Amino acid sequence: MQTPKANSLGTRLSALVKQIYPNLDADILSSQIVGAFWPEGEKPRKRGRVPSNSLWTEHDALLITYGDSILDGSHKPLDLLHDFLLRRMKGVVNGVHILPFFPFTSDDGFAVSDFRTVNPRLGDWPDINRIGDEFHLMSDLVLNHVSSQGTWFNAYRQGQAPYDKFFFEASPEDDLSNVVRPRTTPLLREVETSNGTRHVWCTFSHDQIDVDFRNPEVLLEFLRIIRLHVDNGVRIIRLDAVAFLWKEIGSPSIHLPQTHAVVQMMRLLCNYASETIILLTETNVPKAENLSYFGNRNEAHVIYNFPLPPLILHAVMSGSAHYLQRWQAGMPPAQLGCAYLNFSASHDGIGMRPAEGILPPQEQARMIETIKDIGGLVSMRALPDGGEAPYEINTTFYEATGQTFEGKDDFHFERFICSQTIVMSLEGIPAFYIHSMLATPNDHAQVERRGMNRAINRHRWDYPTLNALLDDPETPQSHVLGALSERLRIRAQQPAFHPNATQFTMPLQDNVFGVWRQSLDRHQSIFALHNVSNQTIDIPYTAMNLIDAENWVDLLSGETVDMSKETITLAPYQCRWITNRG
Repeated sequence: MQTPKANSLGTRLSALVKQIYPNLDADILSSQIVGAFWPEGEKPRKRGRVPSNSLWTEHDALLITYGDSILDGSHKPLDLLHDFLLRRMKGVVNGVHILPFFPFTSDDGFAVSDFRTVNPRLGDWPDINRIGDEFHLMSDLVLNHVSSQGTWFNAYRQGQAPYDKFFFEASPEDDLSNVVRPRTTPLLREVETSNGTRHVWCTFSHDQIDVDFRNPEVLLEFLRIIRLHVDNGVRIIRLDAVAFLWKEIGSPSIHLPQTHAVVQMMRLLCNYASETIILLTETNVPKAENLSYFGNRNEAHVIYNFPLPPLILHAVMSGSAHYLQRWQAGMPPAQLGCAYLNFSASHDGIGMRPAEGILPPQEQARMIETIKDIGGLVSMRALPDGGEAPYEINTTFYEATGQTFEGKDDFHFERFICSQTIVMSLEGIPAFYIHSMLATPNDHAQVERRGMNRAINRHRWDYPTLNALLDDPETPQSHVLGALSERLRIRAQQPAFHPNATQFTMPLQDNVFGVWRQSLDRHQSIFALHNVSNQTIDIPYTAMNLIDAENWVDLLSGETVDMSKETITLAPYQCRWITNRG
């Protein structure tokens, strides 16, 4: 049995420091880490939080949005967002992920030039604070790279300490052939500095220069930034592109042991914080690599369920949940104190890499062909052999569901709502991109103007126009927001939809995706059925194992289940949540 001292913050922190920085004094650096995370007399808890299922409930759902997804030309965008959240989202979601709201120079916020201020074009910290007072607030810690035009990199080029050692340098002569990255641009950028010509590492773009976590000063600075976020009401920290954090020449420079150790350190610090802080890792990679960021209940609290977007889209495009069902049946339940973040769309495209090994190449090709038919785009990534492969599909998810592999039909609305209901039904916390909630069409004008595929899914709504559409019951925007809001309100009242409630994937016919959920106290069961096809389907009750002695009702339609009929009918793309708790 371990002694209390062996489990203390200091002891565990020192062990991680030795793993990450074996050549440095662990005690001194551990003290500096504590000082960075708890400055000015603040102190950690005496005991760290132990893993449990109490960090989230069935009431939790998130909206993902940019700070300026809604504009009107006169008010601060963050004020407009706050108004939209209170007017349209209260009681629908209880959390909001505001994508990077800092000054930036490219990549719509992910090339941060100043980590400590709010972009003045959006508002200021008090505007962020107001949203955090009403909703669980998530922010981005863009910790792999910074803007090439920001304070840190300008100081690096001028040889100013400590920034002169903040960035990862390499040589064009180094063997970098094994490096894994999601872009096709050259990895190294040549720059002139006061110390001569240098070549800096750029995982994503030449405006996004990778920092060097081998320098502990970089770690300490990012811990101070986390503290700033927390002090301003942020309670969920999204670790952007964290898989690339640690680099070693000659290695793939992704998922290295030191990266996992840094995440473990951040989790340890969060466990000892007086505030409840949740870590979310953004690792858009295949299943096993993504799951590794749970660690042994000691890394991320939450990971993205990245295979979901392509698999859900394939299911409703093909009319078959075969691959979605097979993948979900093989997914482990999240460990105690951990949860999945389920989503179908985000500010980025629909990632295809997480579908590798799940969707056969010919099925991916059918998806890409269909997306191109509806006006969507495809972005590529570089392969080690010099070739390219699809990295993501660029489209709004609403537009993506506009047709099947066979072409257009009259079921666009039903198909889209089915796709989003799957997200609500699964084990984990559901999250919805604002442009899914608003049935936003593809923005081709933005792509043309900005020369960036991802702009197709980053429309900026004029607020008066949006409100007029939402107030008109005949518009797609009103239909979609109304339907999704109603289902999310129903979902929030069901203990069987707790993020860690038991889940079993039902072995039904390919055109129906079904999961059985059971509440933690085992009092409520929900059979969540989703017809992903344009056919009417009859499912025998024997396939669902409904208990005769209980009364069953469909939460979505309000119908009482008539067990004497032997089958239950699903109209095209209809979903049912059949429960024993009315």
